[in-house]
Amino acid sequence: MADVSEQERLAHTTMKPDQPLHGDERGAVARIADAKLQTMPLPLELRFATTHYDNLDVRVDPALRTLWYYMDPVEAPSYTPGLLADLSRLRGHIQSLFGRDEGEQPLLYLVNGSKVPGIFNLGGDLGYFGQHIREKDREGLRRYALDCVDLVYSSSMSLDLPIVLISLVRGDALGGGFEAAMASDMIIAERSAKFGLPEILFNLFPGMGAYSFLSRRLDPTRATKMIMGGQIYTADALFEMGLVDLVVEDGQGEAAVREFIARHTRKHMIYRTLREVKRRVNPLTHQELIDVVDLWVEAAMQLEDADLRKIDRLRMAQTKRLEVARTQMREKAS
Repeated sequence: MADVSEQERLAHTTMKPDQPLHGDERGAVARIADAKLQTMPLPLELRFATTHYDNLDVRVDPALRTLWYYMDPVEAPSYTPGLLADLSRLRGHIQSLFGRDEGEQPLLYLVNGSKVPGIFNLGGDLGYFGQHIREKDREGLRRYALDCVDLVYSSSMSLDLPIVLISLVRGDALGGGFEAAMASDMIIAERSAKFGLPEILFNLFPGMGAYSFLSRRLDPTRATKMIMGGQIYTADALFEMGLVDLVVEDGQGEAAVREFIARHTRKHMIYRTLREVKRRVNPLTHQELIDVVDLWVEAAMQLEDADLRKIDRLRMAQTKRLEVARTQMREKAS
C-alpha cells in the first residue's frame, strides 16, 4: 500500500489525464479517485458519471431513484476478473451512498443489463478456467470462484441494502450469467433471450449458485434435471416455470423496467418485506455457496484433456461472438 507521500504523488497524477500510467499506478489512482468522489457533495448522477469502469456502463435515473449498470466486457462476454473487479467497486460505491445521513433514500432500484447485442453474459471465464486447470493452480481457480460467489451472494442479499435488484436479460444468459440473473430479486427478459447451464458439455456443473437458487425457486428434482440436461430454455419457458418474472417483446426491455418501477415504487416497502420473509423461511447462506465452490474446484481439477479442448472451443466461439457483436455495434453507431 502506498505511503502518504506516494498517495499525494498519485493523487496529483490524476490531474494530468494525458500522462501515461502503468499497472499499480492506475489501480492506486483509481482507488484514491474513488475515495475522493464518494465523499464529495455531488449530485447522485454525477458521483457515478465521474467514476470510470473498464467493463461497465453505469447510469443513474434520479427521478426513479434507479441505478442502471450494463456489462460492457473488454476481453470476453463472461465474468472475467476485470468485470468482477468492476462489479466489486460498483457495489462499494453503492453501499457508501447509504452510509450518509442525507434524508431521502438515494436509490430504490438497481438494474443489471448488458450492452452487447445478443449476449447478457455467457458465464465463467473459460480461458481462465482452462489455464488454471492445466497449470494445476487449485488455489487460483478457487480464488476466482470465491470472487464470483461473493458477488452472487451479495446480490441475493440485495447488497444488504433496502433496494430491489432487477436483471434485464436481453440475449443469452448462460452458466454464470443465468446464476447471476437468478440472484436478483426480479428477472425481466426480452422474448428472444435464452437461458441455460451448459457446463455438463465439458463434464462440469455450474458451481456458483445454480443448484442453490434452482432448488429454492423450483425443487431439488427439477434443479438436478436442468443441470444434468444442459438444455437451453426460452424466456417464455422459464416464465411458465416461475424463474422469469416478466417477458416483453424484443426492444421493449428498458421501457418495461421503467414502467414496472413507476407503477410499483409505492409498494417498494411491501416488496422488500415479502422478500425478507422468503429469506427467513428458506435462507441461503454464504457458507453454502462456499461449500459448493469447493466441490466445484475439486471436480474442475479432475477434467481431462478432451474436456479442456471443449472448453477451448467454447471460449473461441464466445470470443468470436463478442467480435461480431462489437462490429454490429460500430455499424449501428455509424
